[in-house]
Amino acid sequence: MAVPGSQFSFGPFQGDVASCRMTRDGTPLELRPQAFHVLRALAEHRGQYLGYETMIREAWGGTLVSKHTVAVTVGEVKKVLQEYGPWISYRAKLGYRLDVPQSEELIKRGWHHANRHTGEGFDKAVCCFQQAAEADSSDFRAYEGLSSAYLMQATWGMRSPRETYSKFLDAHSDAVALRGITPELRADRAHGLHVFERRFDEAERELLLAERERPRSVAILVRLAMLYTSQGRFAEALAAMGRVAPSDELDPLFASTNIVVRICSRDFEGAIVQGQKALELHPYHQLSRFFYADAFECAGRYEEALAEYQRSSAVSPDLYWLRAMEGTCLAKMKRRKEALLVLEDVDRIREREYVDPYHMALFLEALGRRDDAMAELNQACEENSSVLFMIDTDPRMDEIRHDPRFAALRERAFGGTALVGA
Repeated sequence: MAVPGSQFSFGPFQGDVASCRMTRDGTPLELRPQAFHVLRALAEHRGQYLGYETMIREAWGGTLVSKHTVAVTVGEVKKVLQEYGPWISYRAKLGYRLDVPQSEELIKRGWHHANRHTGEGFDKAVCCFQQAAEADSSDFRAYEGLSSAYLMQATWGMRSPRETYSKFLDAHSDAVALRGITPELRADRAHGLHVFERRFDEAERELLLAERERPRSVAILVRLAMLYTSQGRFAEALAAMGRVAPSDELDPLFASTNIVVRICSRDFEGAIVQGQKALELHPYHQLSRFFYADAFECAGRYEEALAEYQRSSAVSPDLYWLRAMEGTCLAKMKRRKEALLVLEDVDRIREREYVDPYHMALFLEALGRRDDAMAELNQACEENSSVLFMIDTDPRMDEIRHDPRFAALRERAFGGTALVGA
């Protein structure tokens, strides 16, 4: 409940009474003072109907205006709230009411867990968003949260995409049905088309459309850059990164994507420089540290790579494929005995947890076990690995690409057999 005379908040909105200033997730909204006072009155009495007389007293300070003026001003407020406008309702003889769904607290908690970017965090986020959907099946935010959490679980290799990606598609469809397609939801779907369905042309069309709808968005442009990178279109990838708003260049995804583009273009020293910058800004961002380690490994600086892989595992112990990458590095350093101990550990983990086969293929290749590496890559196709989309430009695949069996494997990944959720 808001405190009259100070500040109030509901959903993603915050209001400051002294300045008549309204923000959404920190971004100022254009709301004239009288409309602000209407919203303040509704927020301070949320869940209650405010009739004409009460509205005149609470929002107009006793100054009489027509019922039509009240209705027009409330309409103005609903327009500013955009997709949250339906939270304000009207009933004849009772008046206007602001209702915040019961799912509100669950959704806030869900995003808190999701923003930890850990396996446990995403698991808890899914539980919160599921409960929110059960509490209010009309609240699109519950399905937005679910779709995002499922997509991240699959993308980060925390859960098998064969199981998780179809859950993303269902939740995404529910979110679109309730809210309509937004640039963010469009970009999520395009990400799925790119990474899990390998339908690159469709993904590019959707991302370019999302960019037109939401110019300079880091969330959209880093995905476009990754799409171009996976196709070897490195100049276009860097150009996409250059279109990100300057205020978003501190975003951890911007930093980590800068590393990946340079790794795949074989500018390993440039990738290391970008990695250093990324970790100065985001020392605990899992992907930045992993890609920094990857840059060292590709540059042949294995001691430094190993140290970074080990730090990555310490920061994110439930990203189990990081152990496989640590073992890969040990094998390349000719520390075979230690590498085999890591392999035994990862094999034990695989009995109870998902470990992406793509990373296992790299590990076995480094151990000189090409046949086993190819078997893991075929398993990666079976499980729809979230890394397969990079198979053409990933430097770590350079040796395997010369294998006569690689063409058939690539055809399996890109030729239509790696279907949605399959």
